Amino acid sequence: MLQSITFVKKIAKLKNRYNLDLNKILNLVEFLVVFITIPLSFFITRGVFLFTDYTWELSLLQSISYSLFFIFLWFIMSHLTSMAMLPRAQRYVSAALLFFRGFFFIFVVLYLVKLAFDLKGIPFTFLFVHVHVAFLLTLGLRLFTMHILRNYRATGYNLRHVVIVGDACAHPTLKKFRNQKDWGFDIRAIISQSAFIKRKYGKDIPILSGIDNIDYILESQVVDEVIYCKKNVDHAELRKLVQTTNEVGVVLRVQSASPDALAPERVQLKTVNEVGKLALVDIPSRSLSHDIKTVTDIFFSTMALVLLSPVLLIIAGLIKITSPGPVFFKQERIGLRGRKFKLYKFRTMVVDAEKLLEKLKEQNEMDGPTFKLTHDPRITKIGKFLRKTGLDELPQFYNVASGEMSLIGPRPPLEAEVRQYERWQLRRLSVKPGISCTWQIMPHRNDIKFDRWMRMDLNYIDNWTLAKDVRLIFKTISSMLFATGR
Repeated sequence: MLQSITFVKKIAKLKNRYNLDLNKILNLVEFLVVFITIPLSFFITRGVFLFTDYTWELSLLQSISYSLFFIFLWFIMSHLTSMAMLPRAQRYVSAALLFFRGFFFIFVVLYLVKLAFDLKGIPFTFLFVHVHVAFLLTLGLRLFTMHILRNYRATGYNLRHVVIVGDACAHPTLKKFRNQKDWGFDIRAIISQSAFIKRKYGKDIPILSGIDNIDYILESQVVDEVIYCKKNVDHAELRKLVQTTNEVGVVLRVQSASPDALAPERVQLKTVNEVGKLALVDIPSRSLSHDIKTVTDIFFSTMALVLLSPVLLIIAGLIKITSPGPVFFKQERIGLRGRKFKLYKFRTMVVDAEKLLEKLKEQNEMDGPTFKLTHDPRITKIGKFLRKTGLDELPQFYNVASGEMSLIGPRPPLEAEVRQYERWQLRRLSVKPGISCTWQIMPHRNDIKFDRWMRMDLNYIDNWTLAKDVRLIFKTISSMLFATGR
């Protein structure tokens, strides 16, 4: 146990030092394991027939086709059967059953495809061996992953920040969250009028009485979920919570019998603890599409950093030659649900640009909290070119690869800007910020009013699809090539 905790602490130090996303690394490892099971199963199957007269070979085309089809099938089935999910409160037995169900369906589909297309080059024995090898290796990896993540959360990392709204019936949920450290739920506040709850938890957790306090909490703290736990549902309270959480993009769960205050088309069934009640989540479900977006972000940002490395080096050299100071500009920005992170850009301004900002604020050409100035005297000569073409944003591929940003999404704001947001504008923070979005590809975008900019971002969030992201990526490239964005 001590060795496991020590190992987890080492991982945590590496994560903090290099800003790693542990979940994404583990998903990549699982993908590689699935890929390795194909040649491994081939050699095992050949070994089974070693002392017989039966020999078989897969052609290169068959091997590639089978590998691509199996990986695609594994990816689809893992999401359709919830294999790919790692809920914080999931038991090891539950994970094993999900994997068994998923690989059973995979085996059935593979066998049906073999029969339908009369694939004599792929024997039944190979399919049988491969599915079992893949099942055992990926299940072993998944159980090990669960063990690591549990210890990782128990040491205070990867926490899910929650606010509990409830009466005395919230006690089982609060008790579970407090005792099960490996679940990784951090209770930021409780809204309750229950004397029992106040007496039980008031010394350790801030407790507020009125439901109206939810506005202040969501505006002042990083909150991922609001959980409503009451014996008798107050529909006025619930409607208030639905409106408020939807407005700022925070997940709402309801530990109760199904109330009619939530629109059925916006509800997912989830489990939070073992109290035997439903948990309704007031968010649209696009889990598979979002997973594809996440994988795409990591893959393309990593490839971009590798392929564009000569361009990055040339730009870095030009900045260093033409202007004294560092090559990169680091600035603290606000990301998903208020989380702070360091955003990287090529430096396009003089070194003391932040100090000169106060003198220029009266000349601001943008309304709202953002600052834009067409002929900003702080911008260097090479900086003007980088900004016009958007090349100054290239280092943000590192932010995407590390999981802090996405390729497409609302631009990450400064903390000072977020403080000036109206409540409806806070919902911009309900998704990961991006390198580019709708506003970035608009001609003469600096002429667009701040209110319209915010509504464009919210329209992107509300109507998001993978196809829309692809279109925005191509339009962003076009905007960079023809320098139409500024």
